[in-house]
Amino acid sequence: MRELLARNEILVMPGGFSPLLAKMAQEAGFESFFLAGSQLSAFLYGYPDTGVVGLRDFVDHARHIAARVDIPVLVDFDTGFGNAVNVWYAVQECVRSGAAALQIEDQEAPKKSGTLAGRRCISQREAVGKIRAAIDARQAIDPEFVVCARVDALGAEGETWESTLARCQAYADEGGADLIWLNSSQTREQLEEVCRKVKVPVLTIWGGAGPPPTPKELEALGVRVALYPTITASVGMQAAWHVLHDFKARGLPAIAEWQAQMRNGPYGVPNLAALTGLPKVRELEASFIPPESQRDYETTWGHRPAQEASENQR
Repeated sequence: MRELLARNEILVMPGGFSPLLAKMAQEAGFESFFLAGSQLSAFLYGYPDTGVVGLRDFVDHARHIAARVDIPVLVDFDTGFGNAVNVWYAVQECVRSGAAALQIEDQEAPKKSGTLAGRRCISQREAVGKIRAAIDARQAIDPEFVVCARVDALGAEGETWESTLARCQAYADEGGADLIWLNSSQTREQLEEVCRKVKVPVLTIWGGAGPPPTPKELEALGVRVALYPTITASVGMQAAWHVLHDFKARGLPAIAEWQAQMRNGPYGVPNLAALTGLPKVRELEASFIPPESQRDYETTWGHRPAQEASENQR
């Protein structure tokens, strides 16, 4: 992750919530992946992003994702699960997961989604202390691990652009954060100013009016990471919503048309067997199970259409 942040070019980072989505992002050519807390809450709990996901779920899912991809993973760590003391313990748990980085936001608990109204921030002084605790915790285990400080002040209660910029600077200068996340940036002028005045790389997601800046525009403004935190999960949800309604209305033709559309598209269909490592299972069986106990793959069969599709994708 540090090598990616040190480059003089934009890092485009998609996000989602599962090892499979992260693996697909890697196969598509992306160089990093974001584990989004809002998507964990939505897809695992069916509940809004209000801080109900616990430390263990975050760490376990970070471990599952990191184990299945070769690209660095940035973990959404909400508010660090308490004060600076809790942050210190939680960060060490995340470092041990195999992830490459985490972000801690400066919201008051219980937190709100960073894209919604109703947010409150803790004091700048308390937030700096939490970041310093995170840095101290990671130094004891893996100094290469990246700590990102997320600034949620834009649009929060009682905050201004001036206080937001001051937080960005303090989290880098006093807290020692490796990366600053300016959340829901509103204007290109704000982005240019924060990148110019903050001494560490800046990550952002766009929250302003009008068309968002392209990655190249963000790069020209000085931004180092363009984050699309929910893209993989959101696209999957939208596709499921569409097909389910179409299937309810029209029956099997809806499924057939969707499958044909995917097969005939420029990228084809994902090879689930390859993405989940099924060929490795066959390899392990052949290598370590006695011949007399190995499975009969010649005369047995499963769901034939699925089997044929898998063979066609090899």
